[in-house]
Amino acid sequence: MKMNRLVQVLALALLLTICVARSPYQAVLQHSRIRGRQQGPNVCAMQQIKGTDKKYFTNCKQWYHRKICGKPTVISYECCPGYEKIPGEKGCPAALPLVNIFNTLGVVGAITTQMYSERANLKEEIEGPGSFTFFAPSNEAWAALPTEILDALVSNVNIELLNALHYHMVNRRLTSEELKHGSSFPSMYQDFHVHIHHYPNGIVTVNCARLIKPDQHATNGIVHVVDRVITAVSNNVQTLIDVDDDLETLRTAIAAAGLTALLESEGQYTIFAPTNEAFEKIPQETLNRILGDPVALKDLLNYHILKHMQCAESIVSGTPMETLQGTMLEVGCDGDQMTLNGRAIITRRDQLGTNGVIHYINELLIPDSAKTLLELAEGSSVATATKLFVDAGLSSHLTGSEPLTLLAPLDDAFKGSMTMTPDMRRLMTNHILKEQLSSKSLYHGQELETLGGLKLRVFVYRNNLCIENACIAAHDKIGRYATMFTVDKVLTPPMGTVMDVLKADDRFSLLVGAIQTAGMTELLNQQGALTFFAPTNDAFSAIPQAELNKLMRNRQELSNVLRYHLAEGMVVSGGVGSHTRPKTLQGEKLELGMRNYTIYVNRKPVAEADLMATNGVVHAINTIVKPLPPKVDREQADGPALPVRSASSSRLDSRSFRNDDLFQKVIKSRSSRTMPRRQK
Repeated sequence: MKMNRLVQVLALALLLTICVARSPYQAVLQHSRIRGRQQGPNVCAMQQIKGTDKKYFTNCKQWYHRKICGKPTVISYECCPGYEKIPGEKGCPAALPLVNIFNTLGVVGAITTQMYSERANLKEEIEGPGSFTFFAPSNEAWAALPTEILDALVSNVNIELLNALHYHMVNRRLTSEELKHGSSFPSMYQDFHVHIHHYPNGIVTVNCARLIKPDQHATNGIVHVVDRVITAVSNNVQTLIDVDDDLETLRTAIAAAGLTALLESEGQYTIFAPTNEAFEKIPQETLNRILGDPVALKDLLNYHILKHMQCAESIVSGTPMETLQGTMLEVGCDGDQMTLNGRAIITRRDQLGTNGVIHYINELLIPDSAKTLLELAEGSSVATATKLFVDAGLSSHLTGSEPLTLLAPLDDAFKGSMTMTPDMRRLMTNHILKEQLSSKSLYHGQELETLGGLKLRVFVYRNNLCIENACIAAHDKIGRYATMFTVDKVLTPPMGTVMDVLKADDRFSLLVGAIQTAGMTELLNQQGALTFFAPTNDAFSAIPQAELNKLMRNRQELSNVLRYHLAEGMVVSGGVGSHTRPKTLQGEKLELGMRNYTIYVNRKPVAEADLMATNGVVHAINTIVKPLPPKVDREQADGPALPVRSASSSRLDSRSFRNDDLFQKVIKSRSSRTMPRRQK
């Protein structure tokens, strides 16, 4: 008991410690301290990406996944900022002695910056009085500079190198706590600002360079070691686009869409800028259409712009981010590559402007809202349906500006040969609705007209939304003029009443005769909404001939048996959920279930589902359905709202369906049965 309380107290203390952390960086630092505390005081756990020198203070997600940017990490333990080891003692018990900034550069390992500071005659300044913040490039950052740039700096140390180092300095002390997201501070080089971003995952950047050793205190300021040499920023992102020949097509498109003023205004944008090469990869017909359509063009360009600034170094895993167009882009990373929607198409990163950052991409991102129906279909897993629509001569509808809704079945919905015949052409025409719809606006019982002139019904179930037998299997794709619903089945339009469906199918010849004998033909021809688990000839043939003859001679008993197979309301296969229990016309309930894409009714499999009729749906079954053993009744868990029944249809006989063997009750002596309820 005492141990449990101790664990609870420690857990609460841990939670409070993390909660009072003052910033995202402080929270991550605190997590790293907690993970490293078994190694001794002031030890931080670090995660290093295998095969690289990139290290990160760790958060919970990274710690348990042991991955950063999809790559495995190794854990190392280091002294937390401001502490050092003492020989023979555990952990890092000693605080680093405070020295001036110049000496602090040596203490934190920024030896190259220290050397260049001395060469540029900056040493005296950063050893003397004052209060400075120095964003000091690491040794690796200097080594990564292109040779021509480094040579230009070093060859003119009194001007170029000194200016470059002054741009890394702010004339005041700024801790990580004061480096707020979106803030900027005048540097000591002509007051050109440095731009700070402090991300929710604890990463802090200055001009998109990551702080890898923040908060190294000195007597006359503070040092933050960064992973690259930063350069002065003076132009907005529109100006950067204007002067880059690789972005000529983008520049023209921005002007045509009227977005120039936006990219010149104050803000914090991220632009994934398609190069000329990216535009050239798009079919000319598609590109001309979009460039000539101001609405589609604006949507396309806004899809390349995030509402906030995202430096590449801030990305450690895939994250959905909202664009100006209103939909999401998955911005992620794979090792040292930045990715968009899982693809490494970014060729150049972190071109910084005063109001945002540009990442260059070599492929154009076309949002659904700028696409035709055909383009929506070609970008989805409906290749078979797309080919059939084209083969059926429907391309003009799929590429035009009509307000339509396409019902596109998934590839695995098609079985057997897909030869284009007049019937197939009519079927594909009936997969196109005459208006642009949203699945969110559909309601139960709604009728939708197809290009072929048919009326299709909408069924709303607890677990699905269906149009006839085809249920929506993915989110809507809303195009420039039209919408695509991806559906799980090829549509079966209703072709006549339930009775017509049965008569047209040789499997039901015995059932048709039984229906006529029972006087139920009119019931199955009249308007309504019924679900018929229709016994095939095989089901009747399985009944001993003597029993079948006896049943066929007793019209009332035959009617009861058939009514037990008829459920109120329309339940297509997609509407069957766990323990769906529709009420039959006989008065009892059936128990439906779905297993391996097969409907089961009272634990018997349906041979073929979803034979659609104008007044119901037929499911073929190769056995006579019998009641299950009695159990506690429960309310129907799934299915659409049932239509109001007429008084006549509710006065039904349920006398012979109380035990497991239907035909023992039907055929055996009536003396042991309760008398049928009298109609009022």
